[in-house]
Amino acid sequence: MKEYDILVVGAGAGTKLVTPPSLIGKRVVVFEKETPGGTCLNRGCIPSKMIIYPSELIRLREEGKRFGIEFPKPTTVPVESIFQRVNQTVKIDSDSIPIAYEKNPNIDYIPKKVWFKASKILTDGENDYTAKHIFIVTGTRPKIPNIQGLENTPYWTSREALSPPKFPKSLLIIGAGFISLELGAAYQAYGCQVTGITRGEVLRHVDGDVKTELSKHLPFPIHTDFQFESVSYLNQKFKVSGKTKEGKFTEFEADELLVATGIKPNTDELHLENTNIQINEEGFIQVDGTLQTGEPGVYAFGDVIGRYFFRHSANFEGEYLFEHLFGNKKNQPIVYPPIPEAIFTNPQIASVGKTEETLVQEGIPYYKGINPYSASATGMARLSNLGFVKVLVSKETEQVLGAHIIGDEASNLIHQILLGIYLNAKLDDYLGMVYIHPAISEITRNAFRKVREQKWKEGKS
Repeated sequence: MKEYDILVVGAGAGTKLVTPPSLIGKRVVVFEKETPGGTCLNRGCIPSKMIIYPSELIRLREEGKRFGIEFPKPTTVPVESIFQRVNQTVKIDSDSIPIAYEKNPNIDYIPKKVWFKASKILTDGENDYTAKHIFIVTGTRPKIPNIQGLENTPYWTSREALSPPKFPKSLLIIGAGFISLELGAAYQAYGCQVTGITRGEVLRHVDGDVKTELSKHLPFPIHTDFQFESVSYLNQKFKVSGKTKEGKFTEFEADELLVATGIKPNTDELHLENTNIQINEEGFIQVDGTLQTGEPGVYAFGDVIGRYFFRHSANFEGEYLFEHLFGNKKNQPIVYPPIPEAIFTNPQIASVGKTEETLVQEGIPYYKGINPYSASATGMARLSNLGFVKVLVSKETEQVLGAHIIGDEASNLIHQILLGIYLNAKLDDYLGMVYIHPAISEITRNAFRKVREQKWKEGKS
């Protein structure tokens, strides 16, 4: 039995509990069965954004046409070299993690899969390990739908789509979530003919007004309410068959098929049945207010607990646990600040807090302010033809309950409102600020002015 102060399963967000404790003298062992850095670095947010940004530069050619500016169409787009550069950069970053750990005498990095042999004992099949504090940070993996014939085809998940051996001329995407919208938009910009197909609707979790606006400006065609019947692969072509929402039998064909229909937790190989750790019906680990599982001294955080599916929320949880166990927040439950999200598609989408549909469902009285990009000085300068900032403000407290943005720089623009929510700012605080004219942030100010107009109409000062 090898004993440590800290044992971490997963070298993605789990790294938050590796180096920091080692610097205060804790002996740490970290296990990773794949490449260090986790999904975000190797198969998710970082490589995808590195691929998306050059595609946005290509789109600038279309943007110029609104101003009568005609850029010559590039004779070549070095798509393969772009993907190669991204994957080389990611590999260098990932490879540097164990090298850094090897230089730290308090860290043991073991590139193996481990599972629970007993309550606080893990094994890699050769050696057993235990620690005072154990952290499960094993993340998630793509969830594959049950469609006849699909499992017998060489379909892609986001992993393969981020490092394709050859860039395809056409691509079918099953699913219409953020992965579909992000990678599909990038592939379309690079010259691939992209078609989306989904059982439900596009981005079903986002605010209704955002969905309506997005439906007018989809980066590629998406067929909703599709009833899948089968998937086949013949003569290096994928064929997806089924019925449209009108009941018409339809077949879609393309060089490649990307399946992006959700995620499932990596808990099935941990042998949690040998512990008191509980999972829900979807397989996500159940934790209490301090992120501790049903096994004392064993904690879990990140995607594997099913609360939020962002690296920034997982980082927050890891930093909380360090402070909770070794810092100044001992025995204090976790209190999440507002957790924002962004979808780096075209147009960009960002949000924080409740949607309008949720407020209606919960019976919470609110004011709504929507201001289109076009109704601002910067919108005039950009000849904006889409996008808005939407704020939902409590009638009782005049604090922001939710904010939803679609359009240019949405992922940056949301932070102004996010900070206000975090600091419990009220309507007058947002309106009392001086906004740079004619910056894009004036669109946010104008949305709050729309709320103030609603107050005036109700006879409130």
